[in-house]
Amino acid sequence: MNTAYLLLGGNMGDRLSIIAKAITLIQTSCGRVVEKSSLFESAPWGFEDKNQFINQVIMIETAMPAKDLLQNLLDIELSLGRVRNNAANYSSRHIDIDILFFNDAVINEQNLIIPHPLLQERKFTLLPLNEIASDIIHPVFKKTIHELLNECNDNLEVSKYNPTK
Repeated sequence: MNTAYLLLGGNMGDRLSIIAKAITLIQTSCGRVVEKSSLFESAPWGFEDKNQFINQVIMIETAMPAKDLLQNLLDIELSLGRVRNNAANYSSRHIDIDILFFNDAVINEQNLIIPHPLLQERKFTLLPLNEIASDIIHPVFKKTIHELLNECNDNLEVSKYNPTK
């Protein structure tokens, strides 16, 4: 059995409902959801938009190899309204599902890079990941998630989601 950490996020539509549906679909088609972080809210990273992102990290156990997991996640994104454009820049989206870690594998292929190449630069990724996996070691940097979070220079404000705000 493989262990994967996934980042789910989006800033369009009913963000909470879409993330919940994504988790249900992941559980149905990819593997067992073992753990979930809190929901976190932040401004877009890498582009401007008035809509805040909601992000959550989940840990799953899956029998799939990494490439099959990626294809299933792309299919889930598509089913939930994700439209990919070929632009090199970031944009708003209904859902984005990234594979952060897959066991302790280091994979560098054309359409699949694991660990996620930017996770150490993004507080919106590190905070929820730290909540459920603070002591796992990044297989490239040989540092814990907690250490990477403490070293992160991202100034984007990220907070636990508060539905009453």
